[in-house]
Amino acid sequence: MKKYFLLLLTLASSLAFADEPLLKIAVGDARTRKSIVAFPTVTATNDMEGRVRSVREVATEDLAFSGLFEFMNPTAFIEQGNAGITAGSFKMTDWSSIGAEFLLKGKGSVSANGIELEMHLYSTTSNKEIFAKKYHASTDTSRKLGHTLADDVLFALSGKKGPFTSKIAFVSDKTGKKEVYVMDYDGYNIVKVTSHFAHAMAPAWSRDGHKIAFTAITRDQHNIRNHNLFMYDLPSGKINMISNRNGINSGANFSPDGKRIALTMSFPGNPEIFVMDPVTKVAQRLTNSYGLDVDPSWSPDGNSIAFVSDRAGRPMIYKMDANGANVTRLTFAGDYNATPSWSPQGNKIAFAGWDAGKFDIFIMSPDGSSIERLTKNMGDNEDPDFAPDGYFLVYSSNRKGKRNLYITNIDNTVHRQITSDYGNCEAPKWGPAN
Repeated sequence: MKKYFLLLLTLASSLAFADEPLLKIAVGDARTRKSIVAFPTVTATNDMEGRVRSVREVATEDLAFSGLFEFMNPTAFIEQGNAGITAGSFKMTDWSSIGAEFLLKGKGSVSANGIELEMHLYSTTSNKEIFAKKYHASTDTSRKLGHTLADDVLFALSGKKGPFTSKIAFVSDKTGKKEVYVMDYDGYNIVKVTSHFAHAMAPAWSRDGHKIAFTAITRDQHNIRNHNLFMYDLPSGKINMISNRNGINSGANFSPDGKRIALTMSFPGNPEIFVMDPVTKVAQRLTNSYGLDVDPSWSPDGNSIAFVSDRAGRPMIYKMDANGANVTRLTFAGDYNATPSWSPQGNKIAFAGWDAGKFDIFIMSPDGSSIERLTKNMGDNEDPDFAPDGYFLVYSSNRKGKRNLYITNIDNTVHRQITSDYGNCEAPKWGPAN
């Protein structure tokens, strides 16, 4: 697992990023205008297996997926083959004259020591170099290197870090049992992280990305089934019990400071929201209602928790202070609202809502206003969770029969399937950016 999650990647820069991006490309304006990028083939020595070519392909896919960029067809390029990649070694007018606004040029090599890559990003309209970077990575992490390059380009041009190096945890029944898996944000490099549970569910990332909490149905020494909470440590691969109180121990969500877990426990006789210290196991009860209180989600400032309750008759989204005070109902429409997810920026809450016989994905402001629908007439769509950038969401859908994972954006211009032929996939949780 260490090899899977740790990339030996060093970056050297001849030009550091400025405090402000050169051009403030606004995330969210993608549907009005895309910036035109030229990305010629990266020349590489000893690249017998196309590792450097793969880096370019992955970075191009990522940046195109962001919705902010459109890549020029290489047939439009007029630059001669002997041109260089550094400023002054090529004619910027060869690119500005064909309509490119930004230019990515690079060269690389592959050896026993790994991949060496030098990349330059230019603004053709201002005739300026935005950054120059050198990368080194092991040969088996070329996809990770492509994601890193895409993150660097997006940050340089928008001032925002993309989700391209992040992971997604989810549950799949591919083996006949429901187990927890982790994959790259784009569906590659799937790894099964649990192997001894018949029914694992509800994974949740720690804020540093080193641990995953999850619930599994297990039997005690008297053969009695219980929903217990476990913690998986990614670097070591060890799994430890966190809570086995009688009944439900589920729906874990880490606080922004990483020191507490909000979850649902039912040992008092009714499912209620608690906050627990995962080290001491001390738990503080936050809710006390006749209804079911489930699915807690912390606000990014740690001051509030969104959750689901049927205390008024139907399951709806509520919000309360982190100590359980000032409970406020946020949703009133529909028959069943579930699984709220707070955006990392704190300006949106996503949730699944039952409407017209189907579950669909919605987003709203933290006060319950400005509700927008992101899916419709595409089967049941559930379990939304925000990416680290707050622009994308991952969710599960059965629109093609089996349940798979999809990504959309808050502009509702992207709906991309990221799992296929991997059993029924559900309960996705987007991990922090690496």
